[in-house]
Amino acid sequence: MSYLPGTEGVSVATEGVPAPRLLDEVRRRLRLKHYSLRTEQAYIGWIRRFILGNGK
Repeated sequence: MSYLPGTEGVSVATEGVPAPRLLDEVRRRLRLKHYSLRTEQAYIGWIRRFILGNGK
């Protein structure tokens, strides 16, 4: 479902563009939602420890 009229079936060419890395994407989304810098740092720290603790 598209919320913009006339954009049904439109695809965005992403060939050659690498997907964002996990922590970069988390940072982007937290900033998009206007979370504080301290909250961002805490979430990134939790995610890093989770990944390292579970052997990547």
